Amino acid sequence: MTCLDYFYQLLSRRDYSAYELTKKGKEKGFEQDEIAEAIEELQSKDYQSDTRLVESMITSYQGKYGKSMIKRKCREKGINADVFEEIWESQIDEEQIGELDDLKAKVMRKYKIDDFRAIEAKTKAKLWNYLQYRGFNPSEVLTQWQREQEEVME
Repeated sequence: MTCLDYFYQLLSRRDYSAYELTKKGKEKGFEQDEIAEAIEELQSKDYQSDTRLVESMITSYQGKYGKSMIKRKCREKGINADVFEEIWESQIDEEQIGELDDLKAKVMRKYKIDDFRAIEAKTKAKLWNYLQYRGFNPSEVLTQWQREQEEVME
């Protein structure tokens, strides 16, 4: 079995990062040159893509884990942090707009908040953790909600 055939077999079951394929190829006893050639071939045919892997990880883990946890999982797969950040920004910008309105309503019910400008310290700490765990930047989100509230009051 050639290295390329082995990688085809692996990729037929699930996506692997280039780092993971390299590691598996070495474990199987293939030479570094052969591994690099096989990965290059797979990427040229778009059978293997770290970018696609990150996109699918973000999509499947979002809502369950926050940004830092997803980033760590990507790092464990040998994916560059810059690649993760770039994809995170492009995906989140599109999704967050509608999500934030739903989240705001949910947070107001859950923590019984009427005015985002006057939140008790204890409640604010809980809210901060809640937002952070879900991958949001708490200070940005709270500032935005406070601004929205001020516009409504005017």
